[in-house]
Amino acid sequence: METKTKSYFYVLLCCDGSFYGGYTVDLKRRFREHSEGRGAKYTRTRTPVKLLYFQEYATKSEAMKAEYAFKKLSRREKERFLEKAGVDLAQAAKFPG
Repeated sequence: METKTKSYFYVLLCCDGSFYGGYTVDLKRRFREHSEGRGAKYTRTRTPVKLLYFQEYATKSEAMKAEYAFKKLSRREKERFLEKAGVDLAQAAKFPG
Protein backbone atom coordinates (compact mmCIF):
# COMPACT_ATOMS: atom_id res chain seq x y z
CA MET A 1 0.00 0.00 0.00
CA GLU A 2 1.33 3.41 -1.00
CA THR A 3 2.11 5.88 1.77
CA LYS A 4 0.63 9.36 1.73
CA THR A 5 3.94 11.21 1.51
CA LYS A 6 3.76 14.42 -0.48
CA SER A 7 5.26 14.05 -3.94
CA TYR A 8 5.97 16.60 -6.62
CA PHE A 9 5.91 16.75 -10.38
CA TYR A 10 8.25 19.44 -11.65
CA VAL A 11 9.51 20.94 -14.90
CA LEU A 12 13.00 22.32 -15.43
CA LEU A 13 14.25 24.53 -18.23
CA CYS A 14 17.70 23.37 -19.29
CA CYS A 15 20.38 25.73 -20.60
CA ASP A 16 19.86 24.38 -24.14
CA GLY A 17 16.20 25.44 -24.02
CA SER A 18 14.79 21.96 -23.56
CA PHE A 19 12.34 20.97 -20.84
CA TYR A 20 12.83 18.19 -18.31
CA GLY A 21 9.91 16.77 -16.34
CA GLY A 22 10.42 14.70 -13.22
CA TYR A 23 8.97 13.71 -9.87
CA THR A 24 10.38 13.67 -6.36
CA VAL A 25 9.42 13.65 -2.70
CA ASP A 26 12.00 16.36 -1.88
CA LEU A 27 11.88 19.21 -4.39
CA LYS A 28 14.72 21.29 -2.92
CA ARG A 29 17.11 18.32 -2.76
CA ARG A 30 16.24 17.17 -6.27
CA PHE A 31 16.69 20.63 -7.76
CA ARG A 32 20.07 20.92 -6.03
CA GLU A 33 21.09 17.55 -7.50
CA HIS A 34 20.12 18.67 -11.00
CA SER A 35 21.93 22.00 -10.56
CA GLU A 36 25.11 20.25 -9.39
CA GLY A 37 25.09 17.85 -12.35
CA ARG A 38 24.13 14.89 -10.15
CA GLY A 39 20.49 14.67 -11.26
CA ALA A 40 19.09 12.74 -14.17
CA LYS A 41 21.41 11.72 -16.99
CA TYR A 42 19.48 14.07 -19.30
CA THR A 43 20.18 17.18 -17.22
CA ARG A 44 23.81 16.43 -16.32
CA THR A 45 25.12 18.04 -19.50
CA ARG A 46 22.43 20.71 -19.66
CA THR A 47 23.19 22.84 -16.61
CA PRO A 48 22.40 25.39 -15.43
CA VAL A 49 18.73 24.52 -15.04
CA LYS A 50 15.78 26.61 -13.85
CA LEU A 51 12.75 25.34 -12.00
CA LEU A 52 9.78 26.52 -14.08
CA TYR A 53 6.88 24.69 -12.51
CA PHE A 54 5.93 22.26 -9.80
CA GLN A 55 2.74 20.70 -8.51
CA GLU A 56 2.27 18.88 -5.21
CA TYR A 57 0.47 15.53 -5.15
CA ALA A 58 -0.71 13.36 -2.28
CA THR A 59 1.04 10.24 -3.62
CA LYS A 60 4.07 9.25 -5.65
CA SER A 61 1.80 7.49 -8.12
CA GLU A 62 -0.10 10.70 -8.91
CA ALA A 63 3.15 12.65 -9.41
CA MET A 64 4.53 9.91 -11.67
CA LYS A 65 1.34 10.00 -13.77
CA ALA A 66 1.71 13.76 -14.20
CA GLU A 67 5.35 13.33 -15.24
CA TYR A 68 4.45 10.62 -17.75
CA ALA A 69 1.67 12.73 -19.26
CA PHE A 70 4.01 15.74 -19.60
CA LYS A 71 6.74 13.71 -21.26
CA LYS A 72 4.28 12.46 -23.89
CA LEU A 73 3.47 16.02 -25.00
CA SER A 74 5.04 17.67 -28.03
CA ARG A 75 7.29 20.70 -27.50
CA ARG A 76 4.45 23.08 -28.38
CA GLU A 77 2.03 21.26 -26.08
CA LYS A 78 4.57 21.52 -23.24
CA GLU A 79 4.87 25.24 -23.88
CA ARG A 80 1.07 25.63 -23.79
CA PHE A 81 0.88 23.59 -20.57
CA LEU A 82 3.46 25.88 -18.92
CA GLU A 83 1.88 29.07 -20.25
CA LYS A 84 -1.54 27.97 -18.89
CA ALA A 85 0.18 27.41 -15.53
CA GLY A 86 1.34 31.04 -15.60
CA VAL A 87 4.97 30.49 -16.58
CA ASP A 88 6.47 33.38 -18.57
CA LEU A 89 8.65 31.38 -20.97
CA ALA A 90 10.25 34.47 -22.55
CA GLN A 91 11.42 35.67 -19.13
CA ALA A 92 12.43 32.18 -18.00
CA ALA A 93 14.62 31.70 -21.06
CA LYS A 94 16.97 34.48 -19.95
CA PHE A 95 19.95 32.55 -18.56
CA PRO A 96 21.57 32.63 -16.07
CA GLY A 97 19.40 33.37 -13.11
